[in-house]
Amino acid sequence: MKRIGLYPGTFDPVTLGHLDVIGRARRLVDELVIGVATNEGKGPLFSTDERVEMMREEVDSLASNPGDATVRVEPFSELLMFQARKMNASVIFRGLRAVSDFEYEFQMVCMNRALENEIETVFLMADAEHQAIASRLVKEIARLNGNVSSFVTPRVNQALVARFGEAR
Repeated sequence: MKRIGLYPGTFDPVTLGHLDVIGRARRLVDELVIGVATNEGKGPLFSTDERVEMMREEVDSLASNPGDATVRVEPFSELLMFQARKMNASVIFRGLRAVSDFEYEFQMVCMNRALENEIETVFLMADAEHQAIASRLVKEIARLNGNVSSFVTPRVNQALVARFGEAR
């Protein structure tokens, strides 16, 4: 039976922390779907289409090892558990940075289990050098003309420069 995993997020923008979690998750399943959430409530900097395209470009450039899952990127706008069920995912991957992330994620797992008890949630931590990276902070630093090149890939950095209109 094919093991399908779902790694959902807004990815506004995708960071090195996200990419590290993707690298870890793809070792645990046969197919990994990166679900780019349409979440207008968060007021994203980039449109869903832009975030999907950014993620596809970044995933395509990731090095893979024998046995790594195939990866595809899809937008979604419905309840996470509906999306997971639709794609026959048996596991949802979530990245953790700090204890505060765990408290929120724990509540989400409890709610998700009430909706769909057969889908497991697995928490993955990015490498220590990427644990403090948050898309929200990357956008704020970039907006204020700070250097975010150690938090994102050069391609994402260019997208931020283009969006904010100043050199980073």
